[in-house]
Amino acid sequence: MDTLRLAIVGYGKIANAQHHPAIDNDAGCRLVAVASPNATVPEVANFESLEALLDQGPEIDAVSLCTPAGVRSSQARLAMAHGKHVMLEKPPGATLAEIETLREDAERHGVTLFASWHSRHAHCVDSARQWLAKREIRRVDIEWKEDVRVWHPGQAWIWQPGGMGVFDPGINALSIVTEILPRPFHLIDAQLQVPGNCQTPIAASLDFVDDDVPIHAEFDFRQQGTPPIWNIHVETDEGRLTLEAGGSRLLIDGELREEGPDAEYAGLYQHFATLIAEGRSDVDVSPFRHVADALMLGYRHTVEDFVE
Repeated sequence: MDTLRLAIVGYGKIANAQHHPAIDNDAGCRLVAVASPNATVPEVANFESLEALLDQGPEIDAVSLCTPAGVRSSQARLAMAHGKHVMLEKPPGATLAEIETLREDAERHGVTLFASWHSRHAHCVDSARQWLAKREIRRVDIEWKEDVRVWHPGQAWIWQPGGMGVFDPGINALSIVTEILPRPFHLIDAQLQVPGNCQTPIAASLDFVDDDVPIHAEFDFRQQGTPPIWNIHVETDEGRLTLEAGGSRLLIDGELREEGPDAEYAGLYQHFATLIAEGRSDVDVSPFRHVADALMLGYRHTVEDFVE
């Protein structure tokens, strides 16, 4: 395959700001179609639904599903049944069970399924993983705070079942931590704050453990204005590692060691193309499993009504 012919399904804010530019800047990819009921994109074929795209559209090799998590499972099954490779935006689905079904469908149809975690492709994540692999980890603290009005303006779906609330950005932190820590960890306590007029949390305080290593996370959608706080701190026997700005800056004991540009979505599409070329899938659900545990076990209390 010389050029990966792609279609984006669900052309909203994230598709416009991240997916489309990443595809356009990748010489090995080409956007040929968009399926979205509320948007059209110049210079590509446009359709109101994935069904119409598959029935009437140009030849494509793969679809990138940027629709809400609640509808991705049925769309992924349909695309794979038509022999198309599938990339899932995060979170990869509404439930863990449906993702396992999708994994089986991909194998049966002989196509690639990629459950993507864009934050794992932040510039310094791999360097952090390598540095921590050689050291004894003693404590992890995660701060992931942003203003929901800035990052999800008018997006009511985020407060509905499946929207995940503050876990929509918080899962990015969990995707990084599950990548850089050398051992798995599990949840032991969760406290969730849910606005009175919503069904998903606006803030979460989480405690995990890896053997005797405490891992604490604070997620909050009420950070005022910008910039957001996307930091991970890891105490080790040889100093404190910090990932700042979502993984684009790496510090050791407060000294900047590495910094790089935002190329997360470019990394996603490069990895997707590699998976397709090698005939493999990548369906790691560990970040989503931690969110599912928190939503199931978390102690909830109602906070003030939140005006969207």
